[in-house]
Formats: sequence, structure tokens, C-alpha cells
Amino acid sequence: MLLLLNKEISCKFERCAGISASRLQLLCKLYQVEEISQTLLQKEIGIDGAAVTRHLKQLEANAMVTRRTKLEDNRVTLVSLTDYGRERIITFRQERSQFVDRLLQSFDEAERHQLADMLRIMNGHISEMD
Repeated sequence: MLLLLNKEISCKFERCAGISASRLQLLCKLYQVEEISQTLLQKEIGIDGAAVTRHLKQLEANAMVTRRTKLEDNRVTLVSLTDYGRERIITFRQERSQFVDRLLQSFDEAERHQLADMLRIMNGHISEMD
């Protein structure tokens, strides 16, 4: 049931915002740092290297990120958000907030808190399963 719900939510959000959850996750991480190596970005997000490269190439083509080779070690690729990328991430965050509000519109405040608590507990259980 959770897998189906996650798939449905992801698909609907992608259609509403025009960006995949993985790309949004990458952009959110990049928003938190000035610059990061592609390898470290991949590890922190938990997506395989080929997928990260694919996503970054597309985001670069859309002028949202820049990639450059580190001068001291040309094996390292550094990634950062462009000004346009920073503007877009702010918009995506607003769209995500509106999407979640619509998703939870029939829940009262107590139910929203209870759901958030249950999801935090489940997330903790997942972390313990490693």
C-alpha cells in the first residue's frame, strides 16, 4: 500500500511541478551548499552514479546547475546551482508545499500531526534496518 501511494504521489507531483522527485532532491541538496563534488552529492542523496550524472546533465542543459572540474584534481567534478537554479528551487518548494496542502486537505491539524509522527517513527525504523 505504501509503495503504491508513494508511486502515485511522485507521479502527480512530477506532473504538477514538471520535475522528478530525484531531480528536486538533488536541487534541494545543492541549495544547501555553495559547491559539492558529484561523488559526495551522489552519496548524500543515495542515488546511483549513472542516475546522478543523467539528472545533472539534464539540469545543466536547463541552466539550473553548473559542473566544473576541480583544478587540483581533474578526476573530481564540482557541482553548484546557478542563480536561475536557486530561483527555480524556491518555486519548486512553494509548489511542493501547495501540493502537500492539497494532498492533506481533508485532515485536521491533529490528524496531520499524528500522520507526521507515524511517518517519523517509520523513518526511524527504516534507519534501524541497515
